[in-house]
Amino acid sequence: MSPSQTDIHRNPKIPLWIERSLLTLIIIAYLIAGLMFAFMTPVFEASDELWHYPMVHHLADGNPLPVQTYDPALAGPWKQEASQPPLYYYLGAALTFWINRDDIDLARDLNPHVDTGIITTDGNINLAVANSSLGKFAGTYLAVKIIRVVSVGLGAITVLLTYVIASRVTPNRSDIPLLAAGLNAFTPMFVFISGSVNNDNLAIPLASLGLVLLIELMQWAVGFYPALRGPGDPPFKLFHRGLVLRILGVGAVTGLAVLTKQGTIGLIPLAWGTLFLVGWQSSLADFTAPKSKMLTLFNQVGIALLRSLIWFVIFFLPILIIAGWWYYRNIQLYGDLLGWSAFEAVLGVRETPASLLQLWQERWGFMLSYWGLFGGLNVAMPDWIYQVMTGVMILAVPGGIWFVIKEIRSSLWWRFAFRAGNHAGDTIASLLNLVVSKFPLVVSILFSFAIVYGLTQWATKTWSSQGRLVFTAISPLNILMAAGLATLFEFPLIRQLKTIIVLFFAGVTLAAPVLFIAPSYSPPLYSQVSWQESPWLARIDTESSSEEDWLVFNGRMRLVAAQIDSDEEFFKPGDTVPLATEWRVQGKPETDWSIFVHLIDPVLGVPVAQRDMYPAQGLVATTRTFPNQNLPSRFDLKLSETLVTPAELDLRIGVYNFETGERALLNDGSDSVLIGTIKVAPKSGEAPNPVSINFENQFELIGFEVDNPRPAAGDTVQVTVYWKLSEQTTQDYTFFAQVVDKDTTRWAAVDLAQPTSTWDVGTIQAIPMTLDIKAEAPAGVYPLRMGVYSQTAEGEFRNLQRITPDGRLTDDFINLTQIRIDPENNDQ
Repeated sequence: MSPSQTDIHRNPKIPLWIERSLLTLIIIAYLIAGLMFAFMTPVFEASDELWHYPMVHHLADGNPLPVQTYDPALAGPWKQEASQPPLYYYLGAALTFWINRDDIDLARDLNPHVDTGIITTDGNINLAVANSSLGKFAGTYLAVKIIRVVSVGLGAITVLLTYVIASRVTPNRSDIPLLAAGLNAFTPMFVFISGSVNNDNLAIPLASLGLVLLIELMQWAVGFYPALRGPGDPPFKLFHRGLVLRILGVGAVTGLAVLTKQGTIGLIPLAWGTLFLVGWQSSLADFTAPKSKMLTLFNQVGIALLRSLIWFVIFFLPILIIAGWWYYRNIQLYGDLLGWSAFEAVLGVRETPASLLQLWQERWGFMLSYWGLFGGLNVAMPDWIYQVMTGVMILAVPGGIWFVIKEIRSSLWWRFAFRAGNHAGDTIASLLNLVVSKFPLVVSILFSFAIVYGLTQWATKTWSSQGRLVFTAISPLNILMAAGLATLFEFPLIRQLKTIIVLFFAGVTLAAPVLFIAPSYSPPLYSQVSWQESPWLARIDTESSSEEDWLVFNGRMRLVAAQIDSDEEFFKPGDTVPLATEWRVQGKPETDWSIFVHLIDPVLGVPVAQRDMYPAQGLVATTRTFPNQNLPSRFDLKLSETLVTPAELDLRIGVYNFETGERALLNDGSDSVLIGTIKVAPKSGEAPNPVSINFENQFELIGFEVDNPRPAAGDTVQVTVYWKLSEQTTQDYTFFAQVVDKDTTRWAAVDLAQPTSTWDVGTIQAIPMTLDIKAEAPAGVYPLRMGVYSQTAEGEFRNLQRITPDGRLTDDFINLTQIRIDPENNDQ
């Protein structure tokens, strides 16, 4: 037997029937969890389902594929998903075309105020407003749930394929395949996505199946073209039937995969590499065949390359037949093969491409969305769960590295590669044979790397550093993680930790729909305030209005009570002002009213903090309420860290129509109610209006003063900013201040170079800056923007980026406060 065949045959440590029974239990538990997610997550509340399903609906009605627009405002209900390959959407359409889905507009009623991607303390996380008048298992709701159930089944196939690939990677072990399947089955975010309408659910099992077929092709070649052939072995055939059928099978699966999601394109170069290795293996057979001429390494590689190119044509034929039309369509419509120009235009891109350092500093958000950030990426689990799961992954890394090293060193070809007296050709040949002998492990590593690398490149351009986007490679990733854990916990006393980890992951996954998802979309019990006398209570008493008419907006929305849910007399910058309110519906509203709460700076005359949402934390549309229904609603208003203090802010509340912007009026003609005044006291610190704004760990902005926050056009504003040098520098930096419009027009700007190379670390530096407001500046409120930059010897400017408290790199400026510019005073 050749070195490349030494570990093909399986020698499990436990009886095969026990292993398969455990695998069956894992898949059954996964199916239970998947169905829980599918039925307990409200329709359209799964990540991007709100955009994926309209593609299915559109095709199910017999329409042609939509053409993606470059204007996000005209992108249609599918948004950027119209740029995705359509196979999953066609599958969903085939499953549900027979259902009457005329209620889609009622079922897919968007919440205009939703906090997508933001974990809030006062709810408002629902992407859509549920319609209780629609049957839960009828119309659009039924169609979505059917596709969800089928998607759960596709996820089960992925779990099984993970086990199959792991069995090829470690054919002499049973713990690693079971552990890999368990980690895959009980990654909460994977199960959540599997229980939703998302094209990942077809792309992932197709990618995993593609890996299985590549591994099977390579192992077939090793058996059919042994490195040491005997006289009775069959002669080499370039178009051997078994080989051609396997190549066509890999091509067909790859074609289906790339017609589902562009991220699976990594299978194509992997397939060519596999075919090259098959060609290499066949050239070895030619080399050792009786009466054959000895071939040089160059000839062997040349033969392998030529054969692989011929086979690659065979491999690519089904891809062209299955998916070629889609990519040709992209070229015709958008001018690029993948159609990413339109995708990016609708999705949006970063203002400045992210560096690898910035992506690294976004790692916590990446890990949250890998393990389980539900809803619209705004329903989280407790932090300790993420920390434990991430800790398990970190533990697996050194174990995984040691596992790979052991696997390589165990191969005879590794020993041949570096044997004394070897020529370079012998070493290269032995390394190629090593890859052949460890092909399942190598292909798993390469595909994982390709997906992670692709996401990294994508995330540098777009705000897409989401862990779930690497799920295309979830099978090999979990295999490598399982191998690392198994290697780390191979000692008898800690061996059972592998089982404990799987049980922990399973427990979290099964509990998540019940403990975290369902309560997030239930009526908010915490906003049922126990009303009592307090300085903050909005009293219902007035001499000019009866109790029945007082605080009734548009004759329909009555504010029963409002109370600051806090005992604090003063708030400080950065604090949250919690407002509890109770509303009562009078009659039958014909408008879906939104509630706004503003904290208004009397000097600027504009809100410095605000919260807008539908009643009951965004869960209720008023057109679907009944007379005298009570709607408790809580609003948490976050005060800016850079709020100028001391301040007294007016707390006002009102109601408006989001579609038209029109405010509902009270009987006296006013459009809001003054609840009271919020007093904001200064924070204690080393400078006025103390803040802590970190610019790349080089400078810290610790405070500021503005002498005239309400200048007239043509006036000046004196700003004093207080800085500290965080670490010694040999470079002099320039500090800038700007008053900018929404279109980045600068109505005032000043740049002051400072001798920062002479500053002492930690010493406060006060920098006065005079801003001359242009006479033509229109009246309005504008942000005061601050930042730091340096200039290279070549004359290029580089702004320092801010580092958030959680360690992420973000914008290269800070909107410090606001300034109101009044019309120019011509009387002066």
